[in-house]
Amino acid sequence: MILFYIRVILAMGFTSDLLICTTLDCETKEEMLAAIDKAKEEGANLVELCIDSMSFSHISEVEHLLRLRTLPSIVSFRSNLLKGRECSGKKTGLQVLRLAVELDVEFVEIEYEMATEELISELMSRRSNTKIIISTYLQNGGGGCGSGTLCKEKLGNLVICLQSTGADVIKIVVDVAYITDVAPLFHLLAHSQVPLIARAVGDRGLISQLLGPKYGASVVWGSLGDKPVPGLPPLLSITQFYKLEHMNPDTKVFGVISNPVGHSKGPFLHNPAFRHTSYNGIYVPLLVDNIKEFFRVYSCSDFAGFSVGIPHKEAAVGCCDEVDPLAKSIGAVNTIIRRPSDGKLIGYNTDCDACITAIEEALRERRITNGQASHTSPIAGKLFVLVGAGGAGRAMAFGAKSRGARVVIFNRNFERAKALASAVSGEALPYECLDTYCAEKGMILANASAVGMQPNADQTPVPKEALRSYELVFDAVYTPRNTRLLQEAAEAGAIVVSGVEMFIRQALGQFKLFTGGLAPEDFMRQTVLEKF
Repeated sequence: MILFYIRVILAMGFTSDLLICTTLDCETKEEMLAAIDKAKEEGANLVELCIDSMSFSHISEVEHLLRLRTLPSIVSFRSNLLKGRECSGKKTGLQVLRLAVELDVEFVEIEYEMATEELISELMSRRSNTKIIISTYLQNGGGGCGSGTLCKEKLGNLVICLQSTGADVIKIVVDVAYITDVAPLFHLLAHSQVPLIARAVGDRGLISQLLGPKYGASVVWGSLGDKPVPGLPPLLSITQFYKLEHMNPDTKVFGVISNPVGHSKGPFLHNPAFRHTSYNGIYVPLLVDNIKEFFRVYSCSDFAGFSVGIPHKEAAVGCCDEVDPLAKSIGAVNTIIRRPSDGKLIGYNTDCDACITAIEEALRERRITNGQASHTSPIAGKLFVLVGAGGAGRAMAFGAKSRGARVVIFNRNFERAKALASAVSGEALPYECLDTYCAEKGMILANASAVGMQPNADQTPVPKEALRSYELVFDAVYTPRNTRLLQEAAEAGAIVVSGVEMFIRQALGQFKLFTGGLAPEDFMRQTVLEKF
């Protein structure tokens, strides 16, 4: 398969072994040409032109488009999308495909349902260099093996059917229900004896493109910057952050397990750091519904390490073969490493130290300025008001307790608040009391909930008038960087500490665990300042 694509790439004048493609579905020829130019600017070296999306009165408009295009192209025409015009649509589609072959377009794509022996023979007899792609689309994970499950057997049989058409390239697009449904596509890519394009669509299918080149994919799809598509990385991220052209079978896979996961900035920090240290790794978003099932399916040694986010930090403890004592006492894991020697999953918590040291340094800086330097923790003896009792909240509660703080916990689920308070010898209070809570002046407020996170950036866990009682306010939310809570706390005169600082510190700890070496702290901090 790879040799085939290399021949195609060389013939088309490409300098990279990886084709980066985007699908264009514009209404007019002018819009299509403008979109091609934009795709080129964003790093695409191949475009799929969906001619069925265009409104044109004569085939000559399509001919003009194909002659003026500035990137190698796949020409497709999906007649089944033209509702109520099946017959005329099929006739027009055949015209378009014949024209593309006559004009020596690099690829034409034909739906399997349309790919008759007569049509394939005709196009092959007419072509000079055009390669023929036969494609099919599977809904709901491909079916046949239970709801939301993609079968290797069904995929294998499908490949045989598509290959029997005599196509140069076969293409399979699958609408997946779970991230675990992508694994059979990787297996298919790695073992295919024919040129194959495989894509999983939907938010949970994103890794089909980000990790595809590791398993032999020579074409990946991305989305134009102003047209986000679920399951497709933006073109700019492919070329600027992920650098998929550098991936090979030995690349180690890391990622953030979360739901939701789109807010995570981890990929934009860890991937540049991998390249900066010449480490052969990639870090990807992993939208996971069932963490135990995820680890059951993705159990090979190449899936080497993971960050763990909302809502999986507590459940992750039960997925580990061994848990670091600190993480075990907290009852939450935010980092998992697959130990190379035996493949066992080892859990850690880098949230705790990251949060507490960020708060301590901010308080020390204020006290040094006021001539009050001290070697003891500035948190000692303080009333530490915590919002949230999930994984991040547990890390903060245990960290605050370890420094001698008195911990008070508010959580929407009062039973969870009481359980955590009991674990740290603290106090739990009903969430409704948070707005008016003022036990004393000079308290510390730490938000470990998702309140205020994009897309709900207008929300805040504590009203502005209540913030005057706090000396320092910390917000674990880092998207946006300056949350409403932090803005209003600063206006109320409190020291504010952004979740970005905690993010940097916990990421440094994770990177050391991922690579078994030192993290490039200056580089990673600069990356955050430039990109976030």
